[in-house]
Amino acid sequence: MRARWTVKEEAATFDEYVRRFPIAVRRLLKMMRQTIREAAPSAEETISYRMPAFKLKRILVWYGAHTGHIGFYPGASAIAEFKEDLSVYKGAKGSVQFPFDQPLPLDLVRRIVKFRVKQQARTEGLGADAE
Repeated sequence: MRARWTVKEEAATFDEYVRRFPIAVRRLLKMMRQTIREAAPSAEETISYRMPAFKLKRILVWYGAHTGHIGFYPGASAIAEFKEDLSVYKGAKGSVQFPFDQPLPLDLVRRIVKFRVKQQARTEGLGADAE
């Protein structure tokens, strides 16, 4: 399953972003979207760095389809916090790759998003609005 996204094509919405991929990849992106929405219902959906993202005052997480995997970008602190759980995946300081040929770890994604919501609430003073 190869993603057909090129740098020259820009999407303004999730629907525009997702329609450029094969059906199987669309399904994975929609599962990520739903999981993130459930974990952060007050977050606003946006496109940032040419990828879908969710934000409160600042971006909570980005995610996107790439060749062979779904990239998830919760930031360095979240990757460090969930280092053990994420150790089975390729990743970098602020990102992780979920291969297309493996089930998405949606419970882990949910926990990471909730961590990011709490983290942002502490640093931004969001208080009761945070999930």
